[in-house]
Amino acid sequence: MTDTSPIESIETRIRTNRSELEETLDAIEDRLNVPKQVGKLTAKAQSSYEENPVPWIIGATAAVVVIGGIVAWAIFGND
Repeated sequence: MTDTSPIESIETRIRTNRSELEETLDAIEDRLNVPKQVGKLTAKAQSSYEENPVPWIIGATAAVVVIGGIVAWAIFGND
């Protein structure tokens, strides 16, 4: 025979389910918090740049060249 009554068992399951639901809602709120996610992404990018800036410099240079090419095409193109 068990020491817990059916009511205690139900209350325990309710507490467990509420706790799991709270954790799930907290995780969803964390993922949908845009400022917090931007902060995490910024910190990750800064860490990556500090670790090895060469890919970042190459990427920035490539972006400038592409944008400059598009602008030059728009200005000097015969379209």
